[in-house]
Amino acid sequence: MTTTLKSIRSLAPLLDRVLVQRTKAEARTAGGIFLPESAVKELNEAQVIAVGPGALDKEGKRMQMGVKAGDKVLIPQYGGSPIKIGDDEYSLFRDADILAKINE
Repeated sequence: MTTTLKSIRSLAPLLDRVLVQRTKAEARTAGGIFLPESAVKELNEAQVIAVGPGALDKEGKRMQMGVKAGDKVLIPQYGGSPIKIGDDEYSLFRDADILAKINE
């Protein structure tokens, strides 16, 4: 049985999972030269779309998440669970797998 999601908003991460969308790399250099898609590297920067409520500790208390929806984060180059909805690609990571939060 296959489930088709109509929107990424209908997906709610569980426990300490974080749903992110990778930031697309610029296809143009600072000098204005357009790069082919094969020459553009994937960035390790992503936008947090949704977060779960947090994992439970040994006493059963909910642990606070390190990020919230809307944050910019650094993620590992490999890993996470890929999710594709239409032409958009998303990834699910554990909160502990996120490398850093980008403060701008």
